[in-house]
Amino acid sequence: MKTDSRNVDIAQIGDEQLPVAKHQLKGWKHFMGLYAGEHVAATEFVFGATFVALGATMTDILFGLLIGNILAVLSWTLITTPIAVDTRLSLYTYLHKIAGDSMTKLYNWANVIIFTVISAAMITVSATAVRFALNIPAQLDWYPTNLAFVGVVAAVGVIVVFVAMYGFNAVSDFSRICAPWLFTMFVCGPLVLMPALADAVIGQTFLTSWADFMHIGSVSVWTGLTPSGEQGIGLLEVIGFSWAANTITHFGLIDMAMLRFAKRKVYGLTTSAGMLFGHYVAWISAGIMGAGTAIIVQKSITELDPGDVAFHALGLSGLVIVIVAGWTTANANLYRAGLAAQAIFKDKSRIKTTATVGMVTVIIACFPFVFTKLLPLLTYAGLLVVPVGGIVFAEHVIFPRIGYTRYWAHFQNLTHSTPAVATWGLGLVFGFGLNALDIISFYYLFIPTWIFTIIVYTLLAAKYGAKRQYVEEKAEMDAFDKEVEIQQERQGAEIPAPAIDTSLLSKLLQVVSWGSLLVTTLLAINTFSLSPDVANYEGNRELFFNLAFVCTIIYFTTAYWSMRRHKALAK
Repeated sequence: MKTDSRNVDIAQIGDEQLPVAKHQLKGWKHFMGLYAGEHVAATEFVFGATFVALGATMTDILFGLLIGNILAVLSWTLITTPIAVDTRLSLYTYLHKIAGDSMTKLYNWANVIIFTVISAAMITVSATAVRFALNIPAQLDWYPTNLAFVGVVAAVGVIVVFVAMYGFNAVSDFSRICAPWLFTMFVCGPLVLMPALADAVIGQTFLTSWADFMHIGSVSVWTGLTPSGEQGIGLLEVIGFSWAANTITHFGLIDMAMLRFAKRKVYGLTTSAGMLFGHYVAWISAGIMGAGTAIIVQKSITELDPGDVAFHALGLSGLVIVIVAGWTTANANLYRAGLAAQAIFKDKSRIKTTATVGMVTVIIACFPFVFTKLLPLLTYAGLLVVPVGGIVFAEHVIFPRIGYTRYWAHFQNLTHSTPAVATWGLGLVFGFGLNALDIISFYYLFIPTWIFTIIVYTLLAAKYGAKRQYVEEKAEMDAFDKEVEIQQERQGAEIPAPAIDTSLLSKLLQVVSWGSLLVTTLLAINTFSLSPDVANYEGNRELFFNLAFVCTIIYFTTAYWSMRRHKALAK
């Protein structure tokens, strides 16, 4: 059966299936907050410990993470954002136009599963903080062993689902509030625990030079050896891991769902808020906090969960950071899962599909294995979706440059694209085949797999009609797109320009919220630099724990109050 969306009344098409309207576009601050909130996450505690366990050296960490995360930012900026801004469509909708129903449904189901599990992992990580606060035993099996833990997961999960249900604006608003505080806490944690590490390594609670820092890090954190005493990973592996950690969203193009709201293509650089301030700083910070906590509680870093590490580094604020950081990442991923589900069930609203997916997510989150196995999950998931990113890149970027027709399958009214389905299958065989043969590092498999699928799809599409010119069909699509743009402009003209909040109370709230972060940072610096001995250090650390928690309450109260005033005035 053939379908032709060009003959469908625009009013009957859901907003998520149409290009984003101009009046819905967002500025760079939205994306800075969104990516900082998503990638300064509770899982950074997991990944920070992972690099320690994998036996990376401190030099490899400092340089490898920097290079790998810059490559990730460039991937978003040069690959994902241009396609998202050109089309103003989510990947799910765009893929339907070039590959038809059959592949799109398969791909959307894959993404529902992937992002549901990732969201569940974030919720589980957040629950470890509440678990710690309520003295619930650590969950070390793949299944839950305590009914109270299940209750905690359900309570945490409900909030995540509720925020994700209300779409991009709610996710962005939540992340914008959390991001500055999360970054502050990840900076403060190492400062608070460094004196404990210094005392254990060099016999004094203070550092006198950069050489002291490098020595402490090399001896107690990133030693270059695994816990079993074997040689650890090297620079190339660190670069590859940090670049490949988000292949789902940049090479795999999933973040078209977010970046289609960007006003300009250069906004792809805002992902640096997540990569450089998030992954780079947070992963290093988490490694230091994990090593410091391990010394304090006399356990291996691999035996600690995020709740343990955060509490010993930041006190009660640490429990809050694990909860909040898990929420911000789960929100964005559950939003993506809801979009994928709505692309499958087109007669259902995104709010309903997100709510349904959210219920399943909360159930999965009750099983602790989802966060303990997150690293291999992300890597394999990336390899699974990168071939689809290659197909879309070929169609959108390569085809116009070699004289092929973009959307050729749509112009033929095909519900099944043999070139797309076959290429995806061959891409998976190629990628996982390279993995089985162990030809190159696992972390770099996405690069040859992406190139392979671009070549294969281009060759197959040429045989199925991509070389043909579709003059009449192009004209009909252009007319349809123009009509959508006209109606969206008409809708946008009816929306009044948002008012600017210049009230004294709002300015005061902003000053107090940012001031609370400054006070927290100064308290951490005080603990780090004014602790000449262990007794003074313990007193300063206790002072930080108490006052930082008060500042946390002040920050979220004033920041939320300020945001609500701004949004009320804008309406």
